[in-house]
Amino acid sequence: PHDLSPWGMFMAADWVVKAVMIGLAFASVVTWTVWLAKTVELAVAKRRLRRALKGYLASATLDEARRVDPRGPAGAMLATTDLELKRSGPLPADGIKERVSISLSRIEVAAGRAITRGTGLLATIGATAPFVGLFGTVWGIMNAFIGISKAQTTNLAVVAPGIAEALLATAIGLVAAIPAVVIYNHFSRQVSGYRVLMGDASAEVLRLLSRDLDRRDAGRAAPPRVRAAAE
Repeated sequence: PHDLSPWGMFMAADWVVKAVMIGLAFASVVTWTVWLAKTVELAVAKRRLRRALKGYLASATLDEARRVDPRGPAGAMLATTDLELKRSGPLPADGIKERVSISLSRIEVAAGRAITRGTGLLATIGATAPFVGLFGTVWGIMNAFIGISKAQTTNLAVVAPGIAEALLATAIGLVAAIPAVVIYNHFSRQVSGYRVLMGDASAEVLRLLSRDLDRRDAGRAAPPRVRAAAE
């Protein structure tokens, strides 16, 4: 009698089929590890961005926005803006806005690339795992037919165990691929939402910068007497 439990079929399988099954099981572990790590990372990053964006929306100047003490990409956006203001000094406002906009766009790209790191593995696993499992199945069925030829019998009791062992590889491939595809699509939607939040934060920083620069230019253009009264 043959042990047709999953473990029994694995132990009775050919070494190539065993290697395929082990590889697919490892791919499944990688899928769930990426899911856990990225879920935590995205949750923390989104919470920081929402907190910073809320503070930026409530601020009237860059000085007020600094009191929010933003972290992550939102904090990097504010720090980059402050650095450009310091380096530009009394230069025209249009040039400062353009340079800050370029810097903020690069921060958005870098943060988007960082948050998607690791999700490419999910796409690879989802695309290749069924074919790897199919390879194990084809190899196992070939061995089963070779065994049938040597036994010189087509008795179902002789044929079935070898075919069942081969089909187990395809089953494991599907078990590895389906969650990987679902999780990858889920993260794609989450990352899109994260990028929207980054775009909103960038727009608010530019809005505050524009307002501060307009105030600065208006103060320079005012008559000395009005400027002194304002001070």
